[in-house]
Amino acid sequence: MYWNEKPYHSLDYEMKRIYGHKIYKLALDGGMTCPNRDGTLGTDGCIFCSGGGSGEFAESLSAHVCVTEQIEAAKARVEKKMEKARPGASPEYPKGRYIAYFQSYTNTYAPTSHLRALFTEAITHPDIAVLSIATRPDCLPPEVIALLSELNRIKPVWVELGLQTIHEETARFIRRGYPLSVFKGAFQRLHDAGLTVIAHVILGLPGETPAMMQDTVSYLGRLGEHGIDGIKLQLLHVLEGTDLAVLYRAGGFQTFSLEEYVDLVIDCIALLPPETVIHRISGDGPKKLLVAPVWSGNKRLVLNSMAKRFKERGVCQGDRYLKEQTD
Repeated sequence: MYWNEKPYHSLDYEMKRIYGHKIYKLALDGGMTCPNRDGTLGTDGCIFCSGGGSGEFAESLSAHVCVTEQIEAAKARVEKKMEKARPGASPEYPKGRYIAYFQSYTNTYAPTSHLRALFTEAITHPDIAVLSIATRPDCLPPEVIALLSELNRIKPVWVELGLQTIHEETARFIRRGYPLSVFKGAFQRLHDAGLTVIAHVILGLPGETPAMMQDTVSYLGRLGEHGIDGIKLQLLHVLEGTDLAVLYRAGGFQTFSLEEYVDLVIDCIALLPPETVIHRISGDGPKKLLVAPVWSGNKRLVLNSMAKRFKERGVCQGDRYLKEQTD
């Protein structure tokens, strides 16, 4: 099975199918913190998390006070990049061609009244097609889910949950701060409210084997009736200023080679049902903070290597999932 000549159900394919054109993501900063940093659960954050709270590409509220200003600044950056790639291209762009992505830290970790104002400003912007919110599954009280469900009637709302792994020993080691049962409960409540749920998974966490990582992906493929709605497969990046960097420099673990990572991602994608949308297959950490693996800074190399290896192996999304369903 192929999706516009790709062997997996990419986000780009899904957006073009729904909207008829490419959709771009605008990383925004809601100005929030995280219970893993403010002392509620801890003060150090997860071992892989930098000072930007996994949102180094987001527009900062210190520079752009309101959401609308952040959106306009991020749009200008995207359009400048497009103009550089295609000089002289028409400046006329269709409305509703962006995803408002609240990325940094935990974006439901605030009073509901504040969230309502923030998210409503984003979702009602004429250039925004989708509201996407990155958060923790232990920061979704009923009133917040009710708000997101209400906004979902205006435009689609996606909720991205930072799972990283299903393995409890690893979760404790990385200081995630909640058990798998909390993720499962949050997924079910969001699903029942009609919201699209995306799981963020990190491949390469210290102490995990490729089989353990595939177990995490397989678990997500079996959630609910048709598996998780979307998934981000994120290569573990060792970033400067993190506890993970200290451990890496002390020889505490090794990162993947490009070849190892490419084969692992293909194995993982084969475990997912065809309906699951693949939002990411690698991720690119900020180059100024990247300690390892250095090859991950070359996004084109990673994507080209992935495409070549998919073809060599003749694997498509769902191959192993469908086989297990019929065995």
